[in-house]
Amino acid sequence: MECRGIEFKDKKIKAKKGLTFYELIMGNYKDRVKDIAICKLNGRYCELTEVIEDDGEVELIGFDTELGMKIFTRTLQFIFIKVALDLFPESKITIDHAISKAVYGEVHKENPLSKGEIDKIKVKMQEIIDRNVPIKSMRTSKEEAIKIFEGYKMDDKVKLLKYCDIKHVHLYELEGRYDYFYGPMGYSTGIINKFDVFKYESGFILQRPEETNLSELAEFREEKSLTKIFIETQRWLNILGIEDVGTLNEKVLNNELRNIIMVSEGLHEKKIANIADDVLDRKDVKIILIAGPSSSGKTTFANRLSIQLRVNGLIPIPLSLDNYFVNREETPKDENGDYNYESIDALDLSLLNDNLERLMSGEEVDLPTYNFKTGEKEWNDYKVKLPKNGVLILEGIHGLNPNLISSNLNRNVFKIYISALTQLNIDNHNRISTTDVRKVRRIVRDSLSRGYKAEETLKMWKSIKKGEKNNIFVYQEGADVAFNSTLVYELGVLKPYALKELDEITEESSVYSEAIRLKSFLNFFKEINVDEVPKNSLLREFIGGSAFYEY
Repeated sequence: MECRGIEFKDKKIKAKKGLTFYELIMGNYKDRVKDIAICKLNGRYCELTEVIEDDGEVELIGFDTELGMKIFTRTLQFIFIKVALDLFPESKITIDHAISKAVYGEVHKENPLSKGEIDKIKVKMQEIIDRNVPIKSMRTSKEEAIKIFEGYKMDDKVKLLKYCDIKHVHLYELEGRYDYFYGPMGYSTGIINKFDVFKYESGFILQRPEETNLSELAEFREEKSLTKIFIETQRWLNILGIEDVGTLNEKVLNNELRNIIMVSEGLHEKKIANIADDVLDRKDVKIILIAGPSSSGKTTFANRLSIQLRVNGLIPIPLSLDNYFVNREETPKDENGDYNYESIDALDLSLLNDNLERLMSGEEVDLPTYNFKTGEKEWNDYKVKLPKNGVLILEGIHGLNPNLISSNLNRNVFKIYISALTQLNIDNHNRISTTDVRKVRRIVRDSLSRGYKAEETLKMWKSIKKGEKNNIFVYQEGADVAFNSTLVYELGVLKPYALKELDEITEESSVYSEAIRLKSFLNFFKEINVDEVPKNSLLREFIGGSAFYEY
């Protein structure tokens, strides 16, 4: 299995109708079949168990790709769930959230999960992997699927299907255990070459390899600030009485929506007020840095935090990092020779720190404005003086980078990390990734406020993700506080806007399959009228109608 790092994205085989994709691959790459996650034929992704029905060239996609690793992880989760329920049939398994190239989950049973029980699960998982057991797929009616999950006493899946406007369900079966998963599955348990499972907090960590090195497990690093946020968000969901999408849909249909919205927004406001109190308690804070990935709601958050700071008697003064870009000809370039505006070296750090130090010393400072048309800084007599009770607020992707602010200013800095760290899952075994929530937010905002099509947004997401990985996620644990900007009801509001845009993506597009996946995901949610959303909600940053600014 040492050869598993070789990519298959350029490998193609002529399709043969009537064969399964697995049989086709066995006839051409018998010794490498375990390295192939999924196939692509005529723009459509196909699992290896599917029968070939069209002519064309079959593209082979390995596990050393983002899509391939998602399939690997999903298959590993199914094996864990199967084994855990075999050992503890009365338990409930939840796959809760991602953490450091792994997933965190819990086995809910009468007695807390012990290390010995986790070790037993691991041994049984390895046994089923070694036996290379086929994972079968089947298409069944919604009614039949509901009967299966009623028999398992899985109320989460029963509610999900009950309130979905679908007629058929795609199930997977592993040695008599049926389950539903949001996304494609590996063809057998034997595809898992490396994994680990160990006790963590009150649950377990399920660890997988890095997609760039399939022969080694990805390093596990504790992300304590994010873990704290997930625990806090779970408490919020408990307050709302919402466990998953099925429960949310049930409450929407039972006319409980207004209460859900008011409490959700109230929890946001209380958290923001607590952050403002933390700033006040740290009497030396003069600079607040806010950073987070794309579509986190940073702008609205900064506005709402400013209000709470004023309530505490502080005077917030916004300072845009965008005005500190170096002149265009001085901008660093990436490996392709293009200007890299996301590099911290694209900022004039010397000027920024000079301005900050002078403001802190009580001087009046003439601040720059960056002209994006000419690519140069301008001075337009915009003068600012920091009052005694003033606080500067800087928001941007480099807000958490330790190289942004000079060391002599560090004691005056308060750092905030913000992201849509969703904790509402589709059901107990299918989590909603934070990336999917932000993608939907970005699609809607780009369409309504910037005139970009969903296809454009999805095509540039890889570049967005690369910038976030290099400039934001590596520093998130250095924040003084983290804020989860997700709202439990938001996808019901965003759904009609996003579906309208995604429906325009045709089969010829390179992001067509991603559009289909997102549409399938959104269709789990009952639609919520936009008029229900308060004017000061973070959600208004993406749908318009904000009390703070206009598109």
